[in-house]
Amino acid sequence: MGSGSRTALVEDLMERFPHVPREAVFKEDLLRGGVAFDPSALSDNEGGEVKPKSYFIFSFDHGTLPELGEAALRRPPEEIILTGGPYDLRRTVVSVRVNPSSPYRVAANEDGVLGLYLDGKRISDVGVPPMPEYYRHTLANGKSVMEVAPTIQWGYLIYLTVFRVCQYFGAKEECQYCDINHNWRQHKAAGRPYTGVKDVEEVLEALEIIDRYDTAKASTAYTLTGGAITKTVSGRDEADFYGHYAKAIEERFPGRWIGKVVAQALPRDDVQRFKDHGVQIYHPNYEVWDEYLFKMYCPGKERYVGRDEWHKRILDSADIFGARNVIPNFVAGVEMAEPFGFKTVDEAIASTTEGLRFFMSHGITPRFTTWCPEPTTPLGKANPQGAPLEYHIRLLQAYRQTMEDFGLSSPPGYGPPGAGNAVFSVSSFMDSLPADATTPV
Repeated sequence: MGSGSRTALVEDLMERFPHVPREAVFKEDLLRGGVAFDPSALSDNEGGEVKPKSYFIFSFDHGTLPELGEAALRRPPEEIILTGGPYDLRRTVVSVRVNPSSPYRVAANEDGVLGLYLDGKRISDVGVPPMPEYYRHTLANGKSVMEVAPTIQWGYLIYLTVFRVCQYFGAKEECQYCDINHNWRQHKAAGRPYTGVKDVEEVLEALEIIDRYDTAKASTAYTLTGGAITKTVSGRDEADFYGHYAKAIEERFPGRWIGKVVAQALPRDDVQRFKDHGVQIYHPNYEVWDEYLFKMYCPGKERYVGRDEWHKRILDSADIFGARNVIPNFVAGVEMAEPFGFKTVDEAIASTTEGLRFFMSHGITPRFTTWCPEPTTPLGKANPQGAPLEYHIRLLQAYRQTMEDFGLSSPPGYGPPGAGNAVFSVSSFMDSLPADATTPV
C-alpha cells in the first residue's frame, strides 16, 4: 500500500461500520499489523520509569529479537494507551506488538510528548504504563517479579505462564500460528532469563510482593497457563500440574484474585479438579471453528483430542463451572490464513459466527485474541500481513450481535466493558461491547 492509503482504509471502515467504536478500528489494526517504536519511545527495561514488555507467553512481534533493532535491547512498553487526537479517541489500551515496518509509529514530539503517528500524521496521544512498585523488588533468589509473575491489561491481570514450552512439538503437532516454543528458544539465545517450569514457591513469593505493593488493588485476576501437556511435567498430568498452582495460590491468598486457568479441553473429572482447587474461570481454547481448519492448523489438538470431543468437553465443563465461567478463546484471523483459510471475509465471518452461535446458544461466551502473524510460525511466514482489517471489524460487529441475540453480557474476569473503559489488550472485544450501566463512560 502506498503512503496515505492506510489512513484512507481505516477511515473508510469507520464510515462503513459506524456501530464499531472507532477506537476498536485503530486497536485491531495495531494488533493485527504491529507498531514501530522510535528510540524516544522505548523503555529503559527494568531500571526505568516505564513498565517494559514482558513477553509473557508468545512473542507477539512481527520480527525475531535480532530483527527488532534497538527494541530488542531496550524493550518497548508492555502496552500503550491511545487518547484524543483528531479522532477524539477515548482511552484505549493496546497490547504492544512490534513491527519496525508498520505504518504506525510511536514517537515523542519536540516537547517529549509521545504520540501515535500513521502515514506521518499524529493521530493520538500515547500513554505508557508506569513501572509498578512491585516490579522494583526481586525474589530472594534474585529473579524479577516481571519474569515470574508479569502483569498485563494495565495491571488488571497477573499472567502466570508456569510452563514455558508446549508438548505439542514440531510441524506435525504445533498449532500453526503459535510461537510459544520459538519464543522460549529466542529468549534463551538472547541470554534473557526465561524460566521453563516455574517453581510454585517462586510464584507464591512473587504474588506476595505484588500483594504487598499493589496497595490500590489494581491486580484483580490471575491466569495460570502455559503449553499443552500430553504426558507429564514434574510427574503431573495437565490438570494436576496447573491445578496445584491454583491450590497453593488459593490457600495462601484466599479470594484475593479471580483465578483463571487456560488449559486444554480436559475430561470432566480433570475439570472438576480445577474447580476443587479454587479456580473460578476455565478457558479451554478452541482456536478456530471450521472443522477442516482446526485439523490443518491445530494438528496436535486434533490428534490427541479431536475437534468434536474438544467441543463436547467445553460444553461438559459448563456443568462444573457454570456456562458464564467457561470462556474459550479463538485466534481471530487465522480463518483467512493461506494456504487453507477462507478466501473472502464473508466466508470467514460466516464460519466464525457459526461457532459463536454454537457456544452462545449454550450460554458460553467465547473471547478472542487478534492474530499476530509471528514470523517463526508457518502461518506467520505464509501470511506476513495477517488477516484484512475488514475481517476484524466485521467480527466485532458479528460478536456483539450474536451476544445480543442470545441475551448475554460481557464475561466475568475481563474488567469493565465499553470503549473508554476496557483494559483487555489483545483484542477489542471488550471495547466493542456496551458499557455496563454501572460503569462510568
